[in-house]
Amino acid sequence: MKRKNYLVTLLCLLLVIASACSSTADGEEKKSSSDKDNKTLMLAGYGGSYEQKIKEVLIPQFEKENEGVTVKYITGSSTDTLAKLKAQKNSPQIDVALLDDGPQAQARSFDLIASLNEDIVQNLNNVYEIAKFEDNLGVGFGVISTGLAYDKEKFEKNGWEPLKSWNDLADPKFKGQIVLPSIANTYGVHLLIMSAISNGGSIENIEPGFERLKEIADNAITFDTTADVSNFFLQGQAVASAWGSSRVYLLQDTGFPIEYVIPEEGAPALIATANVVKNAPNEELAQKFVDFLLGEEAQQLFAEHLSNAPVNKDVELDDSIVDKVQDIDKLIKIDWDLVNSKRAEWTERVSKEIEIAN
Repeated sequence: MKRKNYLVTLLCLLLVIASACSSTADGEEKKSSSDKDNKTLMLAGYGGSYEQKIKEVLIPQFEKENEGVTVKYITGSSTDTLAKLKAQKNSPQIDVALLDDGPQAQARSFDLIASLNEDIVQNLNNVYEIAKFEDNLGVGFGVISTGLAYDKEKFEKNGWEPLKSWNDLADPKFKGQIVLPSIANTYGVHLLIMSAISNGGSIENIEPGFERLKEIADNAITFDTTADVSNFFLQGQAVASAWGSSRVYLLQDTGFPIEYVIPEEGAPALIATANVVKNAPNEELAQKFVDFLLGEEAQQLFAEHLSNAPVNKDVELDDSIVDKVQDIDKLIKIDWDLVNSKRAEWTERVSKEIEIAN
């Protein structure tokens, strides 16, 4: 009798264990399946206003449209992001990189960018030619210009004429009141090039640019590496700068009396590009995100809130923002392949001869 009871007890115990194992296995299978469905897209991009709008509006919308996807934003200047891509080349961690067209040209030359898949990035069909690159290695998602910014209130208070020329930055009356972009970012390269062009030089003959930039640097508070000099204006330290149109208009929209000028010698175009990193961990998802950036909704947001000229031909702009969006045909197009062949030399010279010296 005792033996029979023992066998019954043992049988029940085995059934309980089997049930528990089955539940655990099911749970692990469900967890494994869930983990597989959930993906994290690593997006490296600009700081400041771009980061704010992308995080506030675009990322939540993309995550909503792609269930189980989380987008993590890695903040950095274009040169910072390029350095990360180079360091991670053998084991990429970033899926999508937002880069200015200058560093993007370098990224392409280093074989860091994957071709866009037109079956996924279907909005490529609606993109202006200026925003496209050979072999679909990346794509522009917005166009701005680099020009001059000045504090209108302080200019009027001092009886100064509005800025008209790149050479105006060298006026001694601005001593200690100008914040300049570092040669480390695209605005700084544009300033050097336009300083050359405004004084009889060119990309091929950059020496006049160095000579003028040395004079301009005498007025500088600092050489900013962040590409966002808002605080220098807000804190009353700066009265003028060489800066991007979109960032100037964003500060203007807060009520600050800042004005943007395309100088009489012209202004260079700056194309913000979206790029799928070669061998990215989530390449297909990265392709979807680039397509999302080129869609009408995202393009409208970049135009309305960041004053970027849309690259999508189907986007219609409201009259209230047309004046803040650059006419692409009137901007100076930079030959970045040529610039990048000289950029290391220029960077070293500006850093040693001008930035450190001041």
